[in-house]
Amino acid sequence: MNTLTVMKRILIQFRRDKRSMALMIIAPIFVLTLMWLVLDSESSALEVAVVDVPDPFVEKLESEDFQLTDMTLAEAENALDEADIDGMIQWKENKPVITLEGSDPNTAGAVQKELKSALSKGVEQQFEVKFWHGSEDMDLFDYIGPVLIGFFVFFFVFIVGGVSFLRERTQGTLERLLSTPIKRSELVFGYLGGFGLFTVLQSLFIAAYSIYVLDLFMTGAFLYVLLVTFLLAMTALSLGTLLSAFAKNEFQMIQFIPIVIVPQVFFSGLFRIEGLAFWLQAIGKVMPLTFGAEALRGIMLRGEGWADFQTDIYILIGFALLFTILNIFALKRHRSL
Repeated sequence: MNTLTVMKRILIQFRRDKRSMALMIIAPIFVLTLMWLVLDSESSALEVAVVDVPDPFVEKLESEDFQLTDMTLAEAENALDEADIDGMIQWKENKPVITLEGSDPNTAGAVQKELKSALSKGVEQQFEVKFWHGSEDMDLFDYIGPVLIGFFVFFFVFIVGGVSFLRERTQGTLERLLSTPIKRSELVFGYLGGFGLFTVLQSLFIAAYSIYVLDLFMTGAFLYVLLVTFLLAMTALSLGTLLSAFAKNEFQMIQFIPIVIVPQVFFSGLFRIEGLAFWLQAIGKVMPLTFGAEALRGIMLRGEGWADFQTDIYILIGFALLFTILNIFALKRHRSL
């Protein structure tokens, strides 16, 4: 009898908590749909530039998997710098020389495999392989490592920061603070500043451990990596505290993960999305982790300098400022100042 009473109480709680009911039904469907869209997409053709290559040889390479484009040497090198193409083929000393962009080992391997397959259909032809970025020793973890650094920093700061700010409210600390002459902006900036000191240490430890202990491929400046991870952490902190204003308890805060965190995993660069529809690729452009991951990959895999990734930095700062301003307005729910 007591068991039935407990069961009835739980069912009544679920009926009253519409958000939890929706989470259990809609969230799994939403995540599975994202996985289907990303993992079941058509693979994009390998984009390769040809520079002064004889026409008969180019004809051998023509296939559905290769998208060949005639370019000058300067155009091809610029495209490799920007990672706009997967490789470049030149003709030197009566043999082809393939220069791979190299930052993605899967793509580099696919270009070499397709090239060997195309040449095996005709006369056996030897070719030389060079790497513009990266090296032949790079593996998959080196490629996804920069994204994982950004993701783990973003995820844990989002959860810890959001739950901490939520406890400030549920335990009455926030109400007591708001009963003083303190302004909403002072409260938000004080919280972000205090927590921000911790995120500096977190960013330092995670980046240093990944690069120097796990030996992730690294060609850029460590300080740039630290800057990007810190800005990702501050963006996650400001977003977490903002969303905590719309949660009544820690469980409801966790419910934001499938909506806020999971989509960023799929569209931030952890998976290739070039084969997706344009509107789906555009989803990633409104997610902070996308810009952090692009900056980290550029620094760590391609040795980019400030001029190359500064746009990503400005966008991350813009996200952090936007969420902070919205945070200040969200506190109006507790007191008008």
